[in-house]
Amino acid sequence: MHSTRYAVALVLSGFALQAHPDAPLETAVAISNFAFAPATVTIAAGTTVRWKNLDGEPHTVRAIADGGPRSNPLDQNDSFAYRFDKPGTYRYVCSIHPQMAGTIVVKAAD
Repeated sequence: MHSTRYAVALVLSGFALQAHPDAPLETAVAISNFAFAPATVTIAAGTTVRWKNLDGEPHTVRAIADGGPRSNPLDQNDSFAYRFDKPGTYRYVCSIHPQMAGTIVVKAAD
């Protein structure tokens, strides 16, 4: 009998499960009620963020500065993923509804 080791990383927006130490982490941001939830997420470099549109209206994920996420319009239940490899603060909006804003803070991986 042998044991299998799993690493689990908790993230403010939900959870990321790492089945193997070298597997990439992923965390989720919901697009709901014309807002990104949570509005601010802090992650380690190398983590993928997946946005899922739960609204009946289309939304986008667009970095305010160059070098960040940029999705096509997402219809209801569509998702978009972006891997953040470089530490920094990434601010983004929905280009269709610019009052919708969010921030991803990427820390250097340990």
